[in-house]
Amino acid sequence: MNQLRTVLLFACLLALAFSARAQDGDLLQYQQEIGGGIGVSSYLGDAGGVPLKNPGLMGTLIWRRNLNARMVIKTDLGLGHISGDTEKRFFPVDPLSKDAAGGAAAAPIHFSRNIVDVGAQFEFNFLGYGMGAAYKGLSRWTPYLLGGLGVTLGFGGGGKFCGGLNIPLGVGFRYKLKPRINVGIEWAVRFTTTDLLDDNGEATRLDAPYGIPSEGFKNKDCYQTLLVSLTYDISPKYRKCNN
Repeated sequence: MNQLRTVLLFACLLALAFSARAQDGDLLQYQQEIGGGIGVSSYLGDAGGVPLKNPGLMGTLIWRRNLNARMVIKTDLGLGHISGDTEKRFFPVDPLSKDAAGGAAAAPIHFSRNIVDVGAQFEFNFLGYGMGAAYKGLSRWTPYLLGGLGVTLGFGGGGKFCGGLNIPLGVGFRYKLKPRINVGIEWAVRFTTTDLLDDNGEATRLDAPYGIPSEGFKNKDCYQTLLVSLTYDISPKYRKCNN
């Protein structure tokens, strides 16, 4: 009888240990996140270079693949709006004209366009991000850096449809509100290979306003985004045993 009690007690302790480990695994890591973000997008280029000037609304869909507590692959799809104007700056109608005035004094240029952004970024967390036992060194919050590659499309506002690659660079901050709910804020600048994001269809164009050709990422349009996000963890690495 004493041996039977010992076996049952050992079995109970083993079951409790396994249950605690499974629960800890559930809190430790989920392999993926899905969610979205909302915020503003702001143009940086010949028709404006002040950060977050003339902000437009932007929304994104987000998917993350958590490689480990510090390294993440994120993909996103965003739709936003950018606008700008040259204010009192002078841009010649024909920068290659032999006339000293460039053909004629150009009127201030204003544009308003929509953009689609799709891309993938690598995120590096400064702290091991997650919830679980303290000995695993996990933190409910962490700042992070991001960099990646994407595609930007511009349309509307009377200008030509355009597209190009973009390189996003930025910083962010994440906080685990609940074991499976994450909130964050992120700021990033996207350097593009197109110079037509500010096209408004008028005679005076901003792709080469002083007649200086652009190539690659040189003298091209950029834009920045400031977004607040909410994501939900899916695909847990460990699952509780129901038997």
